[in-house]
Amino acid sequence: MSKGDPEKPRGKMSSYAFFVQTCQEEHKKKHPDASVSFSEFFKKCSERWKTMSVKEKVKFEDMAKADKARYEREMKTYIPPKGKQKRNSRIPMHPKASFKHPSLSIGDVAKKLGETWNNTAADDKQPYKKKAAKLKENYEKDVAAYRAERKPDAVKKGVVKAEKSKEKKEEEEDEEDEEEEADDDDE
Repeated sequence: MSKGDPEKPRGKMSSYAFFVQTCQEEHKKKHPDASVSFSEFFKKCSERWKTMSVKEKVKFEDMAKADKARYEREMKTYIPPKGKQKRNSRIPMHPKASFKHPSLSIGDVAKKLGETWNNTAADDKQPYKKKAAKLKENYEKDVAAYRAERKPDAVKKGVVKAEKSKEKKEEEEDEEDEEEEADDDDE
């Protein structure tokens, strides 16, 4: 039984684990009142396992195969409790930014990136801004599609939201173009 869920099937045991279990049972039969040093006991079991022939190990391997079948059979009917669940892999993820420097903290990395970005010319920033806009657009489409498959009403919301975002982005691009033209006229 696992610590978190008492209903979860007991894990499968290896052939070596069955061997050790058998050794413990034999030892208890021979010496019921003797206290055992676990480290010494496991060392002796390990040595004995290493010297065993393949024919002798077959018995334990068969037990392990049977236990594996039991575990798989029980896991098919096992339903994990609600609460902490695994992340749904179909949920779209935000585009990732990658920058690694082992000697810097996260705050220092952010400062360096900010300085670098601020010192970069506007023309050099354009390809990155376009790529970021494309990634954001793709992300919003993925989110809308994901919501659509979960709830039919969400299609309308997702499409409307994506359209509003697209309009806002186009307005921002137009403003940037106007600012660049104004900058060019000043020079």
